[in-house]
Amino acid sequence: MSCLLETSAGDITIDLYVDEAPKACENFLKLCKIKYYNYSPVYNVQPHFSFSTGDPIGLESKESDGGSSIWGLPDGATKKASQPDKMTFQPEFSRKRKHTQRGTVSYATTPSPTNPDERFAASQFMITLGDNIDQLDGKAAIFGEVVEGFDALEKINAAFIDSTGRPLKDIRILHTVILDDPYPDPPGLDEPPSSPVPSAAQLATVRIAHDEELDENADPESVEKLRREREARAQALTLELIGDLPFADVTPPEQVLFVCKLNPVTRDEDLELIFSRFGKVLSCEVIRDKKTGDSLQYAFIEFSNKEDCERAYFKMQGVLIDDHRIHVDFSQSVSKLAGEWRNTTNSKTARSRGGFGGIAGLEKRRQYRGEGGGDRSRGDRYDYVFDKDDKRRKREEAERDSPDRRDDRKRHRSRSKSPRRDRRDRDDYGRDRRRDRSRDYDGSARRRDRSRDRYRDGGRH
Repeated sequence: MSCLLETSAGDITIDLYVDEAPKACENFLKLCKIKYYNYSPVYNVQPHFSFSTGDPIGLESKESDGGSSIWGLPDGATKKASQPDKMTFQPEFSRKRKHTQRGTVSYATTPSPTNPDERFAASQFMITLGDNIDQLDGKAAIFGEVVEGFDALEKINAAFIDSTGRPLKDIRILHTVILDDPYPDPPGLDEPPSSPVPSAAQLATVRIAHDEELDENADPESVEKLRREREARAQALTLELIGDLPFADVTPPEQVLFVCKLNPVTRDEDLELIFSRFGKVLSCEVIRDKKTGDSLQYAFIEFSNKEDCERAYFKMQGVLIDDHRIHVDFSQSVSKLAGEWRNTTNSKTARSRGGFGGIAGLEKRRQYRGEGGGDRSRGDRYDYVFDKDDKRRKREEAERDSPDRRDDRKRHRSRSKSPRRDRRDRDDYGRDRRRDRSRDYDGSARRRDRSRDRYRDGGRH
């Protein structure tokens, strides 16, 4: 019984040992039948030893579940098992089959947590790239051998790899073809009518695409550099998708310098004075810890034009400032631009400022402070740490300085008086009340005397 693996390194034909490892062969054939291995990466290559594959997404991906056996009923498109409790199975170990020749195909296994003598497998398998690999005997369950495609094994063996053994340029299983299948389909098996397209999780693991043309004479350093550029571009696209960057190709400003290895005692004013001899400095800020206020020993210096910035870069590299030899480079930070874009996007009047989300305005102004210098207020500083207390203080100050609050304070001050003034007024009021009461008493007494006299005289006046 045979199966054909069409890989990006070439076709590999495998003969299966159905008599010696029937369960392992059935699992392999049925996974190939539902196209479970399509676009699976070769994620580990050990030259002259073996290469590993079989996890359809890749072990380094967070969405990987390690692979599933056919009895877990995985979906050929999403690669997810519908019965997670049956994702593994117990493969057969043949005593007469050893990893003695190149091209031996075996399942990667893991010991049972309850019985170390039992080992379980899922979908991951390996193919040896050398002879007499006895380290795998008893640990990897053999179920087949390569009969055609040794040139593909040579290409995989010679591939550039990183420190973890992963090829720098992707090697993937593109398609699987079953040449002979003697096993009936297990209940619930769903065979797709055609090969599914790579899932989003699989595409996210691409470093350098398998079909991308590269210079065959390129050294590993060049390939690694290209890989890092691809990863940076992929991360920028992710930030663009989640709305953290205006666009993936956003570039840092060309007139901002990054200065590091500063002495902790170096102040903004000192640094601005030193660098101002190369041209007009729009802003100069030493980045400090939010809580302690201690210098983090690096700063950003913004010039009014690109030429002054370049001149300062060439002249100030390695200069001694406060007994510290500084390092100068062009800034790679786009946090200011991204922050400006997010604020503009969230504004209700974003469209009136040009372009969706204010992108047109962003293209027009590449500087943090604008062409004419700008404000040096705290709101325009290089804030890299979110400070809740700082935000709360700003909000309270804004509310306190609002026109309505100022009018309320004026009215309150006009109504309130000093304690001494209040005490004097209370004394005057009490004295007036006592005088009035005394007058009322005298008048009533005189009226009583007149009434008594009239009664005594018999009513005569």
